[in-house]
Amino acid sequence: MSRLEPGDVLARRYLLLDPLARGGMSVIWRAFDQSLHRMIAVKVLTASLHTDPGERVSVRSEARAAARFIHPDSIEIYDYGETVTTSGGVAAYVVMPLLDGTPLAERIEKGPLPWPEAAAIALRLARVLMAGHARGLVHRDVTAENVLLTAGGPKLLDFGIAAWAGDPDDDRGTPPYVAPERLLGAPTHPAVDVYALGVLLHTMLTGRTPYPGTTWEEIEAAHRTEPPPRVAGVPYALASLCQRCLAHEPEDRPTAAQIVSGLTSTLGTATLGRHVRRGLTVTGSAALALSALLWFQQPPAPEPPPKQAQPAPSPTARLIESTPSAVITVEQAAAGFTTVLRARTPCGATDDDVVLDLTQVLQNALTPQHGPSARASGTRSLRQKLSDRLREGRLTPACLSELEARLDDLDTALRHD
Repeated sequence: MSRLEPGDVLARRYLLLDPLARGGMSVIWRAFDQSLHRMIAVKVLTASLHTDPGERVSVRSEARAAARFIHPDSIEIYDYGETVTTSGGVAAYVVMPLLDGTPLAERIEKGPLPWPEAAAIALRLARVLMAGHARGLVHRDVTAENVLLTAGGPKLLDFGIAAWAGDPDDDRGTPPYVAPERLLGAPTHPAVDVYALGVLLHTMLTGRTPYPGTTWEEIEAAHRTEPPPRVAGVPYALASLCQRCLAHEPEDRPTAAQIVSGLTSTLGTATLGRHVRRGLTVTGSAALALSALLWFQQPPAPEPPPKQAQPAPSPTARLIESTPSAVITVEQAAAGFTTVLRARTPCGATDDDVVLDLTQVLQNALTPQHGPSARASGTRSLRQKLSDRLREGRLTPACLSELEARLDDLDTALRHD
């Protein structure tokens, strides 16, 4: 393992100032390029290359391949070299730009991230992995320590020490993020990065890794016979995607491209849902303002004419007058349904994509071009949707009961419409 100290100079050029972060495979140093007189970051592999020429050639080849890999969310590589450490080993290092930012690990230490933020970060990282995998490169160390949150978004570090897909087993990786098959000596494969991204996404959403082991011994001793843990309190699609990334068998995990597609869809659905809710709020506010304006613009009511004596009403007339005549409108019934659906109680645990789906079905059922029979069919379709979501566990019985009551009001309003 490399044991470098502040003040050491690599290749008679890079002056190490102080360590910025430490991961399972490397240490990042803040350094000064004495040739070009600029601040840089130097990442030194903690594992020694010893003197095996084949291993050194392999690492050098990987660094060159990664240097040709340019992606806006990956750190550019300035230089690659090897150094003899004080312990006599040979360690590789990669020179990169020094960016202002916060390691994702520090952000997670403050608590779980809101799911849209976590999903957006994972999406950016998945795009980098997708591009790298397309070139045959496997990162092998996707961790919170290797993600830097900058003003331009998250940046993935360490592609300078990536491996070719199919490389034999090695000891690189950070224990909580290492895929199970790597412990059995399986060769490097893109599914290794997918597993690590699943661990990272789970950690961002919950504030903790899916498995408690933090050392190689604990990871190897863990018998992962149960299904991977599932994140609660986030959209169903996001929880399912994260769980699939953590699948014990690599062939059961999605590809990086599938992760990009899934996260894009999840975030798009959430954005559309916010726009729909914002639009309904704005529309309601505008209608209220217009009603108030029209009310104030009404001419004063004329004075009523003198009352004339009226005959006493008959018992039948009194009974008719005492019967409530107010009937709930279709618009009021629909508004009642959406209000219950978005209320914290009893439907507060409903996923955003379910809320959006049910809202869209309701809107389609009430579009003006649909006749009464089509509207009735729409409410039946909505009731079926509610039953399906209850069976899937995505709707609570209390929420279902309240929503069905609102649909009863809607059916009544449609019959009087």
